[in-house]
Amino acid sequence: MSGARIGEDARAVNDMRQMTALGRRIEDRSFAIIDEEAGDHGFPDAEWQVVRRVIHATADFEFRSLMRLHPEAIARGVAALRGGAPVLVDVKMIGVGLNEQRLASYGCKIHCFISDDDVIEAASAKGSTRAIEAMRKAHRLGLLDGAIVAIGNAPTALLEVVRLAQEEGARPALVIGVPVGFVSAAESKEALLESGLPSIVARGRKGGSPIAVAIVHALLLLSAEPAQPAGPAQPAGPAQPAGAAR
Repeated sequence: MSGARIGEDARAVNDMRQMTALGRRIEDRSFAIIDEEAGDHGFPDAEWQVVRRVIHATADFEFRSLMRLHPEAIARGVAALRGGAPVLVDVKMIGVGLNEQRLASYGCKIHCFISDDDVIEAASAKGSTRAIEAMRKAHRLGLLDGAIVAIGNAPTALLEVVRLAQEEGARPALVIGVPVGFVSAAESKEALLESGLPSIVARGRKGGSPIAVAIVHALLLLSAEPAQPAGPAQPAGPAQPAGAAR
């Protein structure tokens, strides 16, 4: 994508906060309160933009200690957005929450297959889950490679993305792993961290679709900032140790 095109798209994305002056002041004050109460959080500025938007969406400061960001997560996510990458989500709730107009300004399209008839039939026939079969369908369609994958509901979807990367060579640009729940939620996130895929994770049981939405929106806002000298997004390379993530 040319520098001029990035500039035009960034200006469009920079208008993402479609709110009144009063609404903007309220949001700005909210972030100021978060900054004040969070204190010395230790995150680099770009990562903090993601983490504090999660806190803003949940009013839960525990996410300050739960969030883990792969060292390349921000750069890969921003580059993927600027390059018009697919945005694959596990449930429709995430798609509804995302700013589709702003994503479209980069050429990004949201994909969700969990309610497709063939996905439901495959899950029933195989005794798996719709979330698993939806990720498999995305891989068959070639939508995983270079994509931003945002999972906020189904741990089985996250585990399947990790499996597809490890066993079938899928290479998403970034995996946002924040499924909420009591069965396999925490375990699926640890599996993602251990895979070495570029990721943004909320460890433990907490998570949810609003958090996935908040993270994508934070990346959209970061994408509106002046482009850094880093090159375009590339599919994830070989797995790195889990300790590589913050």
